[in-house]
Amino acid sequence: MLFATGTTAVAEPQHGIAMYGDPALPPDFVSLPYANANAPTGGHIVTAEVGSFDSLNPFIRKGSVPWQLRFFIGESFMGRSLDEPFTLYGVLAESVETGPNREWVEFTLREGTQFSDGSPLTIEDVMWSYETLGTIGHPRYLGFWSKVESMEQTGDRSVRFTFNVEDRELALLAGMRPILKKAQWEGVDFAESTTDIVPITSAPYIIDDFEPGRFVSLKRNPDYWGADVPFRVGTNNIDEIRLEFFGDETAAFEAFKVGEVNSNREFNVARWDTWYNFPAVQNGDVIKSVLGHERPSGMTGFAMNTRKAIFADWRVRDAMLHAFNFEFINQALTGSVQPRITSYWSNSPLSMSHGPAEGRVREFLEPFADELIPGTLEGYSLPVADGSERNRAGTRAALDQMEAAGWTVQDGVMKNEAGDEFTFDILLDQGATENQTIIDMYVESLSRIGVTPTVTVADSAQFKERTDAYQFDMVYYRRGVSLSPGNEQFNYFGSEDADQTGGRNLMGVKSPAVDAMIGRLLTSDSQDDFVAAVKALDRSLTAGRYVIPIYQWNISRIAHSKNLHFPDTMPIFGDWPGWQPDVWWYSED
Repeated sequence: MLFATGTTAVAEPQHGIAMYGDPALPPDFVSLPYANANAPTGGHIVTAEVGSFDSLNPFIRKGSVPWQLRFFIGESFMGRSLDEPFTLYGVLAESVETGPNREWVEFTLREGTQFSDGSPLTIEDVMWSYETLGTIGHPRYLGFWSKVESMEQTGDRSVRFTFNVEDRELALLAGMRPILKKAQWEGVDFAESTTDIVPITSAPYIIDDFEPGRFVSLKRNPDYWGADVPFRVGTNNIDEIRLEFFGDETAAFEAFKVGEVNSNREFNVARWDTWYNFPAVQNGDVIKSVLGHERPSGMTGFAMNTRKAIFADWRVRDAMLHAFNFEFINQALTGSVQPRITSYWSNSPLSMSHGPAEGRVREFLEPFADELIPGTLEGYSLPVADGSERNRAGTRAALDQMEAAGWTVQDGVMKNEAGDEFTFDILLDQGATENQTIIDMYVESLSRIGVTPTVTVADSAQFKERTDAYQFDMVYYRRGVSLSPGNEQFNYFGSEDADQTGGRNLMGVKSPAVDAMIGRLLTSDSQDDFVAAVKALDRSLTAGRYVIPIYQWNISRIAHSKNLHFPDTMPIFGDWPGWQPDVWWYSED
């Protein structure tokens, strides 16, 4: 990697940058449209987390870290607006400039930026952070760094990144890397997991107190350097954010009922309708808020590991989908109120159509026709059961597909011609009781086709260790996606990252068509081509039968203290991570 000091070319500095078109907010905007610029500061929010943690560094591969920390303690050149598909506005950066084709991007630091310990944040810290994260940091940072041709300091407060590939999104990704304090890590192994060192950053919150596996308390920094930056006005209003950890969902909910926790997100509509009638709700101390959004469903369900021979055949995966009696499970657990995820981008304009591929979508996919899984071009939809417990049609379809793949029921047990039994292990995270209930019902359905899987419930540390090493056959899976998918899709579904330890491609997808569609969405020079590429990617993944989908959440249900408030204006991404408690505030009035 080249590090150089040079001069900047003439370019037009901007206050923000959008993936397509121009930022919606003008240079003189006062605050984000969904933030209350007059919100009071103070109070606390306490949430219940199921599981544990053994590290406070969210920027490395090792360790089990509370997922919220990278949002709370990370700060970067630019911040993402949740009210636009993909637009960034300056936070640490006072301006951003790009080349004519976004072949390079340059950021200029605001004057007065500083870390939480009061020391100045410099370009030296910036360059060290990018190199360190890009080489030994968490895998989410590695892909971007591999596409950086050079990083140059172009002034006392400016740095330029020049890219080695054509990719419009890189200019935006460059603005979203956290900046850490170089001096803190001198003589320290940055990549090692520990709770002994808390990363020093410039963010509005600092980790004030913690007990490994029990709680983390973050306090709002009263001397935060950027309180008057427009992107920050009306945000980070709550004085303390406290994450309390519990062994299972039952203990977590009980803590909420008795007031040890004052905000709880509910994913099960049946529980929302029946469990939330305790005294604090009845007397108005706890409010039940239902929040809408316009973001895609993402994928939630049970992923099959195609690295394992048992799930390498798409017909076997198809059989597993037919055997999964979603309609019966949904009736039993939610009263059939919760709709099913139908594709990775369902509930959005980027969702695939379920009929034959047409237009640009077909044009993009046809070069891969000979290797596409059946249904990709012809049209594919998830199997739908009749709602009965026995699911006869689904069971029959599952048996047919297993037979086509070389497996038949012999003396009540699914076997191949060599007499090997078809069985597999399902890995679940301890404490997720609803997932365990779903799997119990699934195991019963599988017994009807002569399949008896084992179910392993692991604690948080073991679950992460096994998923990092892909040591599972089937596993609970959750992948959020946005209206502006980009380079992260290679991490989620790309062939190159499929076998990288600690990666996100849990299914082990290795598809030239998938890789090509991700490449197309990154290089599209029109919105129409971008949408077609995402629809083609969605179609390839869904027809690939990699995951058994369960519910989607088109609204968010949050029960919270009457003293916790949120603005009237909801962004299009709704309560995307960072929205709560980002623009919430605490007031006893």
